[in-house]
Amino acid sequence: MRAATVRDGEIVVEDHPEPTPGHGEVLIAVRAAALNGADMMQKRGLYPAPPGWPQDIPGLDVAGEVAAVGEGATRFEQGDRVMGFVGGGGQGERLVVHERLLMPVPDELDWPQAGGFSEVFTTARDALFTQGGLQSGERLLIHGAAGGVGTAAIQLGAATGAEVVASVRNPDHHAACAALGAHTVIGAEDFADHGPFDVILELVGAPNLPANVKALNTLGRIVVIGIAGGAKGELNLGALMGKRGRISASMLRGRSFEDKALVAREVERHVLPLVRRGVISVPIAETYALEDAPAAYGRFAAGGKLGKIVLTMGS
Repeated sequence: MRAATVRDGEIVVEDHPEPTPGHGEVLIAVRAAALNGADMMQKRGLYPAPPGWPQDIPGLDVAGEVAAVGEGATRFEQGDRVMGFVGGGGQGERLVVHERLLMPVPDELDWPQAGGFSEVFTTARDALFTQGGLQSGERLLIHGAAGGVGTAAIQLGAATGAEVVASVRNPDHHAACAALGAHTVIGAEDFADHGPFDVILELVGAPNLPANVKALNTLGRIVVIGIAGGAKGELNLGALMGKRGRISASMLRGRSFEDKALVAREVERHVLPLVRRGVISVPIAETYALEDAPAAYGRFAAGGKLGKIVLTMGS
């Protein structure tokens, strides 16, 4: 099989042996796989895949058809459309995944949309509701709202009845974020004056920390899931105590198998019905054929996009 492959800090497309499903696993004929920030870090040697996943083939998002079913696997049959958030290896023509990590692809999603769904909506739902406890009627601030997780969070926040404020650096993306459900779209530097917020989803990092605490409502929650803008900052504990606030941080890739399977069931139960009702969508910026994977990585690195960059495979 062919796969996007990390070699000496670059992406090339190479041949690899085709995997075989084991107990409880299915073999996926991959049709689409989105690029994510974690793939860019893995390319640079900074974010290795968890044990048991391909170390040289990136890709946390995968969508395709079940090509073969291993012994003991009963959730899906050959030919079923499936998608999932995996530990790596999604950007190849074949991938073996345990069936409990996968979800059915709703008819409302085409292959590129399915290939860009799982990582961002799984991350956003876990951060907003499991970590942040977001409730209907609360005020939600999303930093970096034009990114993949940000656009997912806008839609999930709006769907649950929260008032969504989207912080977006590029003014060209303000209208698109509003169309996804953000009630207010502001510049990246302007958020402190728009509080108080009950939940702040931090996708940028430490530079926002002091103003986040200032903008936090009493009993508010800050959930950190992105630190591309910096990992170390100054925290006024007195101000946080005065708000009776809470700061938590989370990532999904390194969690246990059981934890990931549970998160997948939560998405399947709570998010897929919204897809079927047309309440949420997966914005796609551009698609590239697998053989053009180096160009896709270049486009991702260039920034300035709204929506997912997706590799497509097969017919």
